[in-house]
Amino acid sequence: MAQTHSNDAFVAFERVQKSYDGETLVVKDLNLSLPKGEFLTMLGPSGSGKTTCLMMLAGFETATYGEIKLDGKPINNIPPHKRGIGMVFQNYALFPHMTVAENLAFPLEVRKLGKSEREAKVKRALDMVQMGAFGGRRPAQLSGGQQQRIALARALVFEPELVLMDEPLGALDKQLREHMQFEITRIAHDLGITTVYVTHDQTEALTMSDRVAVFNDGRIQQLAPPDELYEAPQNSFVAQFIGENNTLDGTVQEIRDGYAIVKLDSGETIDCKPVNVSKPGERTLVSIRPERVEIDKSRLHPDAHTLQAEVLEFVYMGDIFRTRLRVAGREDFVIKTRNAPDQRRLKPGEMIEIGWLADDCRALDA
Repeated sequence: MAQTHSNDAFVAFERVQKSYDGETLVVKDLNLSLPKGEFLTMLGPSGSGKTTCLMMLAGFETATYGEIKLDGKPINNIPPHKRGIGMVFQNYALFPHMTVAENLAFPLEVRKLGKSEREAKVKRALDMVQMGAFGGRRPAQLSGGQQQRIALARALVFEPELVLMDEPLGALDKQLREHMQFEITRIAHDLGITTVYVTHDQTEALTMSDRVAVFNDGRIQQLAPPDELYEAPQNSFVAQFIGENNTLDGTVQEIRDGYAIVKLDSGETIDCKPVNVSKPGERTLVSIRPERVEIDKSRLHPDAHTLQAEVLEFVYMGDIFRTRLRVAGREDFVIKTRNAPDQRRLKPGEMIEIGWLADDCRALDA
């Protein structure tokens, strides 16, 4: 797992643990560090510990054990308002009785900035989120998307070096959410802000982040750039949690020349890349992405193992075709093919042969 050493890290969690009741740990021995300017997303299911980590960094929760450092200095005992961190929440948390401009000026007043400097910073922050004309309105007069932009501007107005975001786009519709994903990433990179973003939306994590930390059960399961996380998951939890994934159960027969020969429970044999299996007889969950399954045999190596498949359902999705197959006794095997002029449209009931490159198929922990 690639890690930056905490001595050159801008944000560092060192052996951090958190328990609310003195018995159960919701965060277990967390070590995580990120350099200045990185956009890191904490991704995971509900209860995995990601929001607790964010709240400890913000100062709204205290670590039971371990140390959290910001720019090399321990911040465990520094109150939230003195940490100089910008926060964006899912519910926006705007003051309803204040105008947009007053909402943005508030963190500057707390920091004792003069009137003209406040006005200049508020104008700059509003322009940054393309809301320059809305300073005189109250939050109730804005749409959800506009309120989200104002919440973002308020987090950026005092030019913090670190911004924390907790599910900030959860309440928006799909199109606006996608637009805001690109907007937030662009602003963060333009300003060189270090960002820690929490979400349970995998697409959001993959499109926005420099690196993603996948949480489960209070631990980081994998920390990697988005492409590595998607294409090279290190265990079956990450493979299942990130994107759509086909899995088949089997037993490792042998490992030779860097590949695992796996006998599936249905009897067929396939070649895979051994990721966290190491010896014959081990149970494994084989993982293959839908877009890496090949239906055109001419594109496969002549020695590649292939499997028989029955087409159960064909769904036209515009840019892609999504076809569900019965493979090795399972009826939830999905393939995705690009909607190209020469692409075959498979029909339910059709029998086909499928295969893949051994490097694209991963033998993971069962």
